[in-house]
Amino acid sequence: MNKVEGLHHLAICTADMKAQIEFFTDRLGMELVALYWMHGVENTWHGFLRLNDESAIAFVCNPDIGKIPRVLGESHAGNPGANSAGGTMQHLAFKVKNHEELMAMRDRLRAKGVPVMGPVDHGMCVSMYFAGPEALSLELSYSLEPINAQAWIDPEVVELAGISAEELARFKSPSSFEDDGGKVPQPNLADAPGPHMTNYPEGVYEMVMGVPDEAMYNSLPSEPPVNVKA
Repeated sequence: MNKVEGLHHLAICTADMKAQIEFFTDRLGMELVALYWMHGVENTWHGFLRLNDESAIAFVCNPDIGKIPRVLGESHAGNPGANSAGGTMQHLAFKVKNHEELMAMRDRLRAKGVPVMGPVDHGMCVSMYFAGPEALSLELSYSLEPINAQAWIDPEVVELAGISAEELARFKSPSSFEDDGGKVPQPNLADAPGPHMTNYPEGVYEMVMGVPDEAMYNSLPSEPPVNVKA
């Protein structure tokens, strides 16, 4: 059974935290709910914009991010149909309830000077598309019923992806897993197939992965930066 219930947060790097907050609060009506020094990361801010009580869009900002080139077709797609490098975000789709709310959001965006394409009826959902700061490619979308896998898994594309009938059956119905209550130890890094996290200074990945689980849990500050207790 799938234990992943939804989006907690999606983190996006930014060279201009204020511009992103301005756009997402003013153009999309999201609320800023957190802005603090990112735990365990030197000289870096973390900002959270509320989607609901359990989900947020998060931004990561420090002075070095602005020095990294933003190259359309490599680091960013720039529009919902263009390419970007494997592992990068192509576009980000936010959910709304229905067509009325989609149109209300289009009014809000266009009234604030943001060009919007759509809506477009995809069958499985209805969507519209627009840009965010720093070449973000954004979408608002709704579905009135769950996606029907029988109708929306195309045999031609399955074949092009190199997926066998046995693999397709496994992908549509993943096997169950009996956990051990969190007692499975960290695999040996030298032997673990991964994937592995990257872009750490030399030796740091091995060091942090070697920290005992109990020590890691309590290794960062957990109190908010502002004391609001009575």
